[in-house]
Amino acid sequence: MEIKDRILNHAQKLFLRNGIKSVSMDDIAADMAMSKKTLYKWFENKDQIVMAGITQHLNGVQGDCAVVAGKAADAVEEMLLISKWADEQFADIHPSIFNDMKKYHPAAWELFRSHKNTFILAQITENLRRGMAEGLFRPDLDVEVLARLSLAQIELAFDPELYPPAQFSPMRVNQVFDEHFLLGVATLKGHKLINQYRHITEAE
Repeated sequence: MEIKDRILNHAQKLFLRNGIKSVSMDDIAADMAMSKKTLYKWFENKDQIVMAGITQHLNGVQGDCAVVAGKAADAVEEMLLISKWADEQFADIHPSIFNDMKKYHPAAWELFRSHKNTFILAQITENLRRGMAEGLFRPDLDVEVLARLSLAQIELAFDPELYPPAQFSPMRVNQVFDEHFLLGVATLKGHKLINQYRHITEAE
């Protein structure tokens, strides 16, 4: 693996574990047992590392989403698989990551925001329309409103005022959001399929 890629991988692990703000260039160099001189040869500052890291991450997200969606037999399974994948992502992420990026690394934040408002929004919209066509989601859904609601929940799970990190992990909040959203859009047929996938026996 090239040195630049190694730096990015190490830096991203530190950012995810500790938040972006609390990790310095010194911390990255020390974590890699690398001299600061070598680190600065590849990246002039932390902002460059954050930008390169988010670019790499978002490219990976697009590939992962395509693979997950391709495995799903229907819209319900697709949403459940994507939710499970998101839970795995949130399990290792520091609660301050979005706020740190927004406040201290605006270019990286804008890249994330653009990705969210285009790629992720399109994925949600397509899933809702697929579910409606399959009779698994209600035919009267306002897709444009609901897709943006689902999108907003991503950042909402990391809102420290609404969900203090000491009480609520982002993964826990996201799981509740996803379940509530899916049950809200599903038809009776969809509800039965959800229970089937989740191996739940529910009284009529």
